[in-house]
Amino acid sequence: MSETAIEFKNISKQFGTVYANKNISLKLYKGEILALLGENGSGKTTLMNMLAGIYYPDEGSIAVDGKEVSIRSPKDALSLGIGMVHQHFKLVDVLTATENVILGLPGKLNIKEAETKIREICDRYGFVVDPNKKIYDMTVSEKQTVEIVKVLYRGVNILILDEPTAVLTPQEAERLFRVIWRMRNDGKAVIIITHKMHEVKEISDRVAILRKGEYIGEMATEDADIQELTNMMVGRAVSLNIERKTPVNPKPKIEVEHLTILDEEGVAKISDVSFTANSGEILGIAGISGCGQKELLECISGLVKPLNGHVYYVEEDESRTDLVNLNPLQIQQKGIALSFVPEDRLGMGLVGSMDIADNMMLRSFRYGATQQDIDRVNKSRFLENLKQKMQPFTDRKTPRNLAQTVVEDLNVVTPSINTPVSNLSGGNVQKVLVGREIASHPKVLMTAYAVRGLDINSSYQIYDLINKQKESGTAVIYVGEDLDVLLELSDRILVLCGGRVSGIIDGRGANKEEVGLMMTSMGGEQGK
Repeated sequence: MSETAIEFKNISKQFGTVYANKNISLKLYKGEILALLGENGSGKTTLMNMLAGIYYPDEGSIAVDGKEVSIRSPKDALSLGIGMVHQHFKLVDVLTATENVILGLPGKLNIKEAETKIREICDRYGFVVDPNKKIYDMTVSEKQTVEIVKVLYRGVNILILDEPTAVLTPQEAERLFRVIWRMRNDGKAVIIITHKMHEVKEISDRVAILRKGEYIGEMATEDADIQELTNMMVGRAVSLNIERKTPVNPKPKIEVEHLTILDEEGVAKISDVSFTANSGEILGIAGISGCGQKELLECISGLVKPLNGHVYYVEEDESRTDLVNLNPLQIQQKGIALSFVPEDRLGMGLVGSMDIADNMMLRSFRYGATQQDIDRVNKSRFLENLKQKMQPFTDRKTPRNLAQTVVEDLNVVTPSINTPVSNLSGGNVQKVLVGREIASHPKVLMTAYAVRGLDINSSYQIYDLINKQKESGTAVIYVGEDLDVLLELSDRILVLCGGRVSGIIDGRGANKEEVGLMMTSMGGEQGK
């Protein structure tokens, strides 16, 4: 093994009474790619945040190039040649790539010299980016490239990548892998955090595993298999099978006809899209990030209005209700059980300052009073006006029981159901949101990146729950970023490219490369 780049020595970090990391000792070597694996709440991000200067360890030490160091800020980390590229980019949209790369650097800055240096970095590692291009004109892949170039520009030799392929097509992921391999061959040390196990096998040299804040072990990637790694992460044998049953008597539940949706600036995000989602079926939606998936699901759920087109909900008697004419509350009041798991879980799905139990209650507070409570209100003239405005008596017991069930069934890591959801890790927040929506037994379930940020064990729990919804007759619309899973889970796949339908294909007969090409170039015929 080559020279040591980073060494963690007995690192511990506590938040209150909970150990996020406990007595972790781990090495990273120069010229290697280390995959860091673990379930949600296992301490991966906390450990990397201490290396990046965001947190400081309570116990233990960190050595860089064999010398013990103190990393108390991201600036300290950069001065030691350590950089982290987060899953959510930290770029200024109205600036160019060059301006973003040099933003925050001390001294007098020369744009021309910076552009020259950026081009040299790109040529050296195989990046493709225009230094003069504005961020708002870039694809997700280009934005990620700018983030990586930004840390390399600062002389980083140790790079941490958090879920780097989360929103990339297979082709874009392959290009990124080639760049990372060149960086490794140049002697740089790379730590990659990912939940995509096939990527771990493809890109890494070595795998280190954390479980419940403790270091479990490591192995050479070539000696590991996905099942073994998953069992080590969870601490027991885990099934990694997605059982896809053939839809039984599928019937149209959502019919989208010639839908066009504009964004706030009047730009078409969805253009003339038509498709049908059937009961007892999973319709997968594939597309690069920002190609209209979010706007499409928001329109179906009543959150945004289209410029043109219709979204019909097919009733049990086969009559159709156009959801475009209704707001979300009216859709609920009509008894149309349509459930939406949004991409922005804390911005749109949950209230961060509220605890888990109260977030469960958000779905039922208008209708949660017992009949006895309602009768008591009806007898009071004083409360009659108040009753018309809102339900004064709310059933809190049922949401609390539901919260406890979701925490137990999905292994949500939390001190209690009274914990504010903003205090949970991203993966555990996602579990709470998905669990709440599935528990409502909807006729239509729409999910946008339901397993984003979830470990492999939790992801397969969600896949199992989604399949059970399908088997119960629910029409499922599933927007996913992992094409391997999308192909394995979906009965049909609608592929979007530039806000248009590039094609609708059978999930059983498609392959990842075919779908990836359709995501980046219009092909196939639009169908229902």
